[in-house]
Amino acid sequence: MLWGFSALKEEYIKAINELETEMGITLLAFSGISIRNAELTKEDLQKIQELEKKLGLSLVAVNVE
Repeated sequence: MLWGFSALKEEYIKAINELETEMGITLLAFSGISIRNAELTKEDLQKIQELEKKLGLSLVAVNVE
């Protein structure tokens, strides 16, 4: 299971924003996604690592189930 930012309906965003305002905080919404590791060739892995270095990010290769 991987956790990522939730895709929220407008009504959910409104409810979250109201609570954030009331409490003076910021809330982040996460949802679970069923995944498995992607099978990569050495060349694929090298391309991902090069992009990570270029962008200054960490990337995870997965297949969403």
